[in-house]
Amino acid sequence: MARRNDPAWFLFGAMVMLLFAAAAAAAAAAQGCAPANFQPGQSFQRCTDLPVLGASLYWTYHPTNGTADLAFRAPQSSSGWVAWGINTERPSSMAGSSVFIASLDGNGGAVSVLMTYLETTSPTLTNGTLKLDVPVAPVAEYTAGAYTIYVTVALPGNSTQQNTVWQAGALSGGQIAPHPMSGPNMQSTMVLDFLSGGGGTSTGAPSFEVHRRNLRSFWGLKRSPPVMKGYHMRP
Repeated sequence: MARRNDPAWFLFGAMVMLLFAAAAAAAAAAQGCAPANFQPGQSFQRCTDLPVLGASLYWTYHPTNGTADLAFRAPQSSSGWVAWGINTERPSSMAGSSVFIASLDGNGGAVSVLMTYLETTSPTLTNGTLKLDVPVAPVAEYTAGAYTIYVTVALPGNSTQQNTVWQAGALSGGQIAPHPMSGPNMQSTMVLDFLSGGGGTSTGAPSFEVHRRNLRSFWGLKRSPPVMKGYHMRP
């Protein structure tokens, strides 16, 4: 047996410390934000607190088919809306994004999710016009002063690095009204790596290739809100 002042003993100790450090780093990556409660049957491997609007994103990435199960959570009043999405065209921009917008239905208090493509800075908000595949249609809930949107998406371009966007604003007459054009609402974009959990400023950086997939688009929702004239968002 090696003595405690033997070099082999010190090497063993160093290896043990490295293993503990690696385990701690993995745990930190998997717990990027505070623990949260979700709907029964919903659990996620990774999480990150987004830099603005008090939002958090939870997800599990599936490398076998390039999909991610997501939960986006953001605080908001019952008279407001929140949104999360992926921009496949213009880094650091809302225009060109496929987004999921959650809001409370004034008729019965149910939470609805609008799936729409933001074609310009004055989008029509037509339901079901996304530029990405959604193998599991979104659902949302409003509890404790926060919306949570659950959805499974196929990551566009077979890439784990995506230009993500999120937003929040008010409702006017039960319809989606423009979000503020200053402060945190103008800073709500970032590149997120769904494999490593790393993030940063949107740059359109080279992507990490994942397995090819052949997924059927599934839009699911039947409600198609009217065109929101006069809606303007950040460029």
